[in-house]
Amino acid sequence: MSRIGRLPIAVPSGVEVTIEGPRIAVSGPRGKLERALPAEMRVERQDGTIVVSRPSDAKHHRELHGLTRTLVANMVTGVTAGYRKGLEITGVGYRAQKIGEKLQLSLGYSHPVEIEPPPGISFELENPTRLAVVGIDKELVGQVAAAVRASRKPEPYKGKGVRYAGEQVRRKAGKAGKIGAKK
Repeated sequence: MSRIGRLPIAVPSGVEVTIEGPRIAVSGPRGKLERALPAEMRVERQDGTIVVSRPSDAKHHRELHGLTRTLVANMVTGVTAGYRKGLEITGVGYRAQKIGEKLQLSLGYSHPVEIEPPPGISFELENPTRLAVVGIDKELVGQVAAAVRASRKPEPYKGKGVRYAGEQVRRKAGKAGKIGAKK
């Protein structure tokens, strides 16, 4: 049995879960999420928890068991606490600013890079070099954060670019200078 899949998901007060066949809808204080789950998995409510079970021990069902449980748990966490992915900008003159809901990045290009958030996602700026992508859908928060990072990935020589908060960039030694060369 899957160690992750067999764990029950606690449903906190204020969270409403609706299961209709393979579709699940979770609504809470931060919003509402809907998702279609694999039809083979059985998702049931039991005593204030959600339990995911699989029909057989076939490899395909074992693979989907833990995935389905994690997707539902992420939905419950999203509508209660939400998700946040921090980003750091490193480099001289590199900065971010919000214009309305859009994020405008100055990353050393000849033009500013503008990123418009999809519905359900917002950007928070702590200062011009630290920002966060915030939302209730974990998958969408990670996808938008990856798109922001992809606008200027951290380069290995000086470390300039956009990186995740706490990400360690592997640095390379630069070109060796000529020491003791003939004049």
